[in-house]
Amino acid sequence: MARIAHLSDIHFGANDRKIVDAATAWLEERRPDLVVISGDFTQRARVEQFRQAAAWLNRLHGAGLKTLVVPGNHDVPLYDVVRRLARPLARYKRYISNDLCPFYEDGEVAILGLNTARSLTIKDGRINHDQMDLLRDRFARVAPDKTRILVTHHPLFSMPIGKGGELSEAVGRHDDAVKAACEAGVHLALAGHFHRTYAEAAQKMVEHSGGALVIQAGTATSTRLRNAEPQSFNWLHVRRNNEMELQVIVWDGAAFRRASHVEYAHDGEGWASRVVQDGPTVGEAAISSSPLTSHISR
Repeated sequence: MARIAHLSDIHFGANDRKIVDAATAWLEERRPDLVVISGDFTQRARVEQFRQAAAWLNRLHGAGLKTLVVPGNHDVPLYDVVRRLARPLARYKRYISNDLCPFYEDGEVAILGLNTARSLTIKDGRINHDQMDLLRDRFARVAPDKTRILVTHHPLFSMPIGKGGELSEAVGRHDDAVKAACEAGVHLALAGHFHRTYAEAAQKMVEHSGGALVIQAGTATSTRLRNAEPQSFNWLHVRRNNEMELQVIVWDGAAFRRASHVEYAHDGEGWASRVVQDGPTVGEAAISSSPLTSHISR
């Protein structure tokens, strides 16, 4: 079983140090096999914000934790137009990672990260055809019984982001990107960007989109919340490519606690889910009626 912590939208420059420290301590205590961070390390891509983000990553690495990271649109300068157009990710590469298509593989999972942040799209994301080819090629060489996981900052799919159910914009070249993910046999698609926790089967969102389970992380530490949804991150237990558990870990104002726990199983046709009615564990509390996660039924 692979244990993966999925965090997103850290936003140094507009986050709460107390929450950052609490999330870090949570990770250090539970020691996941991998920490996935799906972008927006900074608020405005400023040097000091990147330095803070780098120091945080160094703390995780110093604790022996492995990370896989991708940039977000906030990691591209917004107001420095020259830098935005000429070297949009120069600071990200200097302080965070020079690898814009990171890959991780162990005995159970294969995980590919792709950069969707672009200099001309301001807040929206985009995937190019070279990235789609890489997605197909990388996962074509992965053993069929391993779970194939795609990580992006912007989700590939449109999804509800408002209280009224209004849909977000899909990633640029959406149709081609979804086709590539389907052809690559992606099982899990992890993303962030909207500061909302969400889970849904891809085939319920877009026709002919394959068998992926789409999992969105909320903002882990930012003070800029959407619809008053609290800071959170996801805790995944992946068992090969047809079983997984998703726990949403939520900040309650004093500590990070478990807000929901759902088991997913794939039978070859689709994902079925079961809400786990487990009791509180040390330092956590289970809230079975949490509205944060969209539970899937076949």
